[in-house]
Amino acid sequence: MSIATDTDIIAVPDLGQTPGVVGMIAAVVSFALMLWSTLRRPHPSYVATIAIALVAGIVHLVAVWAAVLVGAGNVVLATAVAGDLVRGGASAVLVLAALIAAWGGIALRRTRAEHPRWPWERDEEE
Repeated sequence: MSIATDTDIIAVPDLGQTPGVVGMIAAVVSFALMLWSTLRRPHPSYVATIAIALVAGIVHLVAVWAAVLVGAGNVVLATAVAGDLVRGGASAVLVLAALIAAWGGIALRRTRAEHPRWPWERDEEE
């Protein structure tokens, strides 16, 4: 998103990379936990992709907000950074990516996909 708009995702001087890193780690962990809990069911529903994606996006915003609050000590600045993530489209990109990835994970589970095998590996089964 920053390449398309030619702007920084978090454009606050002297803030550093910590809020972005903390936010992404929190988003990935929440995504993984939500997807794992969905895939444990015998026949997971594709509807769960919406919840998985939204939770990943919200957790990202909350983690960035908290990291900015701890780093800068300013509630207004933390809220402005979180608002810029939403207005700038970075949160939408994250939610869309999580939606696609969750759909792919559920599709793999529902189709019972197996590891790819060479044609000569299948000869023994016949």
